[in-house]
Amino acid sequence: MSDIFRKMPIERILNERKEGPQLKRVYGAFELIMLGIGVIVGTGIFVITGVAAADYAGPALTISFIIAGFACACAALCYAELASMIPASGSSYTFCYVGLGEVFGWFVGWCLTLEYIVAMSAIATGWSAYITNLLSVVGIHLPSFLVAGPFSGGLVNLPAIIIVSAIAGLLILGAKESANVNNFLVIVKIGIVILFIVLGVRHVNVANFTPFMPYGWDGVFSGAAIVFFAYLGFDAIANAAEEVKDPAKDLPKGIIGSLIVVTVLYIAVTLVLTGMLPYLKYHDVAAPVAYALAQVGVNWGSALVSVGAVTGLTSGVLVTMYSSTRLIYAISRDGLLPTKFSKISEKASTPTSSTFLIWLLGCLITGFLPIGIIAELVNMGTIAAFIMVSITVIKLRQSHPEIERSFRVPLVPVVPILAVVICGFLALQLASITKIAFVCWVALGLIIYFSYGKQHSLLGKELNANPSIEDKRSV
Repeated sequence: MSDIFRKMPIERILNERKEGPQLKRVYGAFELIMLGIGVIVGTGIFVITGVAAADYAGPALTISFIIAGFACACAALCYAELASMIPASGSSYTFCYVGLGEVFGWFVGWCLTLEYIVAMSAIATGWSAYITNLLSVVGIHLPSFLVAGPFSGGLVNLPAIIIVSAIAGLLILGAKESANVNNFLVIVKIGIVILFIVLGVRHVNVANFTPFMPYGWDGVFSGAAIVFFAYLGFDAIANAAEEVKDPAKDLPKGIIGSLIVVTVLYIAVTLVLTGMLPYLKYHDVAAPVAYALAQVGVNWGSALVSVGAVTGLTSGVLVTMYSSTRLIYAISRDGLLPTKFSKISEKASTPTSSTFLIWLLGCLITGFLPIGIIAELVNMGTIAAFIMVSITVIKLRQSHPEIERSFRVPLVPVVPILAVVICGFLALQLASITKIAFVCWVALGLIIYFSYGKQHSLLGKELNANPSIEDKRSV
C-alpha cells in the first residue's frame, strides 16, 4: 500500500514537463485577476448581500465580509506560495501530489472535478433562467419543455446546453481568445456593479445604519459563514499556471489581487444596500439590488441587474469549464485518468479531448439532471481542497526548504493552520445530506483510483521500471 503515497518529484514538473506539446503562455497578472473575478463575482453579489444583511448581520455584514475575506485570504496565501513554487496545471491536485502523495493528490483532484463540473452546470442553469426571462420581456417565449429538464417538468434545458456548447467552442478556439472574452465580460460586470454603487450612494441615509449590529457578534459570525462561499473560486487561477507568462510572479498577484478586488466590491455593495433602505426591508427579497433601486425610483434597476447577472454567469461558465478542462488534462497526463484526455491540439494548443469530455458531462447535467440537489456539494469539495493545500504548504516547507518561492506565506505554520481550522469549522456547518453525499462521492473516487489510476500511474510505472528514481522523489 505504500506506493499510493508516492510523491511526484518537483524536478519532473519543473523540467520534464517542458518537453512535448505545450499549452500557450498567454496570461499575465491582469488576465489572472480577471479570471478570478470572473468566477468569484457572480449573481451572488446581487443576491447574497441583501439577504444576509436582513437575516444574519444587518449593516454589520460589512464586518462579516471582512472576516470571511480574512478566512479566504489564509487559504489564498497558501495557494499563492504553492503556485509560485509549482507552476503547473492541476492546482490543488498537483500541489498535493507533490507534497502529500498520489492518493491525496487524487482525492483533491476528484473533489475539484466535482466542484468545477457541478458549479459550471449550476451556473449554466442560472444563465438559462435569466435568458429565458429576458427573452420573454421582448416577447419571445420559449416552450416550457425546452427550458427545464425531465426532473423539473420539462424535456431538456436547451438554453443551458447552448451556453455550455458555445463556451466549449471558445475554449477549443484558444486560450488567448477565451481570455479576451472573459476580460470583456468581467469589465462589463464590474462596470454595472460600480454603476449601482454610484447610483445608490446618492440615496444612502446614515440613519439606516442604526442599529449597526442588530444581531450581535453571533449574527456577524453567522453572516461570515454564509458569505464565505461567495469568495470561492480563486483556486481556478492556479489551474492556469502552465499558460501564464511569468507564473512565479503573476500567479500570486492574480490570486491575491482578485481577492482584494472582490472584497472591496462586496463591502461597497453591502454598505450602499443597507444605507439605501433599512436592512429588514430585504427579508425574503430574492433580488435586493433591483428592489433597492426600484424603491428609490431607479425603475430600470431590474434590467441593470439582469445584464450584470448574464455577464457574470457567462464568465462563470467560462472560467469553471476552463478550470475543469485543465484539471482533467493534468490528471490524465499523470496516467490517473486515460492519457487521451491530455492530448493537445496542434493548431490552438488547447486540450481538446478534456474539453469535449467536460462539455459532454456539462450538457448531461445541466440539460437533464436536477442540479439543485447536488449544487451544495461544490462547497464541500472546495473546502476539502483548501484544507489539503494548507497542509501541503507546511509539509513542503519541511521537506523542500531549498526550493525557490517567489512568494512565501507569512507566519507559517500559523496561517495554514488557521485556514485548516476555519475551513473545517465551515464544513461542519453544511447540511448532513451534503456530508453524506460527499462521502459517497469520495468513495466512488477511491474505487476508480484503486481499480484504474493506481495501476496506470505513469509515475508508478517509472518507479517500477527504474527504482533509482525513488531517490529523487519528494520526501
